[in-house]
Amino acid sequence: MSRTIIRTDSAPHAVGTYSQGTATDNMIFTAGQIPLDPSTGEMVEGNFKDRVRRVLNNIDGILTAAGSSLQSALKLTVFLTDLSRFAELNEVFLEFFTEDPPARSALEVSKLPLGADVEIECIALKEAE
Repeated sequence: MSRTIIRTDSAPHAVGTYSQGTATDNMIFTAGQIPLDPSTGEMVEGNFKDRVRRVLNNIDGILTAAGSSLQSALKLTVFLTDLSRFAELNEVFLEFFTEDPPARSALEVSKLPLGADVEIECIALKEAE
C-alpha cells in the first residue's frame, strides 16, 4: 500500500506543516478545512451557511483531485466554535447530501485556525475508475 499526497488549487493551500489530503489505494483523508477562498487565501465573507458551503466545496476540491467526490465521503468530523449553530449546519448539509449522508460527528471547540468558526475534515473512498 502506498501513500499519495494530494495537492490542488481547488482548495486552500496548507497554512502549516500538513498536506491538503493523503490517499492510499482506496481511501482519502483530508486535512481539516476552514472557510478560506482558495483563489484569494482569505476567509469567506458572509453568513455562517456561506462559510459551511465554502468548507464543503474545499473538501470536494481535494476529493476531486484525488479521484473522488464529496458524494463518496464516509465520515465527516465537524468542529464548531458555537454548537448552537448545529441547525444551520444541518440545513447546509441537506443541500450537499440529499440522501444517504455520510457518518458525521460534530463538536464544539474553543478556537479554530485563523479565527474560523467552522472546520471540517473528511474520510472518503476513491471512486471506481
